[in-house]
Amino acid sequence: MFFVNNPTVMALKKDLDVGMLRQRVIADNVANVNTPGFKKSHVSFEEQFKTALGRRRLALRTSHPLHLGGVKHPAQAEAKTVQVTNTASQPDGNNVNIDEEMVNLAANQMKYQTSTQALDGYYSLVSHIISSSRR
Repeated sequence: MFFVNNPTVMALKKDLDVGMLRQRVIADNVANVNTPGFKKSHVSFEEQFKTALGRRRLALRTSHPLHLGGVKHPAQAEAKTVQVTNTASQPDGNNVNIDEEMVNLAANQMKYQTSTQALDGYYSLVSHIISSSRR
């Protein structure tokens, strides 16, 4: 069904999933701000998503899982949690900066809200079209 599986809807759903994962990672970082030796993590997704959209290189898009090479479908881009070990640490070995985490939290919340509103607007439009066609 095109209304549910079109690329824009799939990308917005993927963005919401990544936003939830990012929220958990930020919460984990904040919860461990005073844990000696804790290393913060972040979610890596945007680079893979750009690759899946074909913005990083010119390539053919695959439409079947058995196709070789090419660009994945945007919905197949996977988010990864990456531990950050190469930043300056506090004397106890912890590298969480609470101010940076709060900025990341606010940015993630705004992005999540924007994606939610875009998806809600899309489904409202589809609902309006379906209800209008029944008259």
